[in-house]
Amino acid sequence: MKVQEVINRILEDSCGDKRVENTFDRLASGDPNQEVTGIITSFMATVDVIREAIALGANLIITHEPTYFTGNDELEWLRQDPVYLAKKKLIDDHGIAIWRYHDHMHMAETDRIYDGLIQQLGWKDRLAEESKPWVYVIDRTTVEELADFLKRKLSIDVLQLVGRPEMPCSRIGVLVGGGSLGLGREQMPMELMRDQDLDVMICGEILEWTLCAYVNDAAMLGMNKSMLVVGHERSEEWGMKHMADWLQPLVSGIPVAFVDAKEPFRYL
Repeated sequence: MKVQEVINRILEDSCGDKRVENTFDRLASGDPNQEVTGIITSFMATVDVIREAIALGANLIITHEPTYFTGNDELEWLRQDPVYLAKKKLIDDHGIAIWRYHDHMHMAETDRIYDGLIQQLGWKDRLAEESKPWVYVIDRTTVEELADFLKRKLSIDVLQLVGRPEMPCSRIGVLVGGGSLGLGREQMPMELMRDQDLDVMICGEILEWTLCAYVNDAAMLGMNKSMLVVGHERSEEWGMKHMADWLQPLVSGIPVAFVDAKEPFRYL
C-alpha cells in the first residue's frame, strides 16, 4: 500500500467525502507513491520519534502537529538553518514520509483527539448531556485529587494549578491543545466556564491574561473555580495513541505502532 492510499483511507474513515480546502493536513516529507513498510502515530515527529520509527522499520509517520516549527511547515526561512538541515537529512537518509493529520482529525464525526483523551481518562460515560466534547460530570472529588488522577492517567510529573487544591469539584471542562485559547474567540473559555457552571477547567495551552486571570480572580473572590494546565502535548498525545488501534484494520498487513513524543519540558 502506498502513502497516498493510507492517507485516503484515513480521510475517508474520518470524514467521508468532506475535505478542508485550505488544510494543514499534508506531507511534510516523502513521496505519496512510496510503498509503506510500517506506520508510526505520534503527536509530533520529533527527532527521537523519527529515530524510533527507523528502529522499528517504519517509513510513514503520522503526526498531529507540524514537523518544521511553524503551523504551516513553512521552509523558506529554514533553508540554511542547521537544525532543519540536520533533521531533514535524518528523514531523507531513511526515506521517511511524514503526513500531518490535524484538521480532519478534529472534524471527524467525533473529534478523534478528544476520543483518545477521554478513552485514556475513562470518562466516556461522563460527558454532560447535549455538550460538545468539553464538559464532563465526575464523582465529587477535590482539585488536588483530580490533579493526582490526571498525573497518573496522562503520565505527567508536574501540573500547574490556579485556585485552591482543597476545592471540591465535579463539573469539569476540558479544552485540549490550543482550544483553551478560545478557538478564535478569547472569551470562549470564560463563557464556557460561566455558562456551564464549571468547577475546574483542564487546559492545554494558556494565556495568562485570559482564562488564567479569570479563574484567579474568581478564586480570590471566594468562588468555586480552579484551572489545571496539562499542556498542549499531554492533552493531545492520547488521540494519536488510540489512533494506532483504529488505524490498524484500515491498513491490514502493515504494522502500526504508537510512539510517545513525550512532554518537551524538564522541570528544575
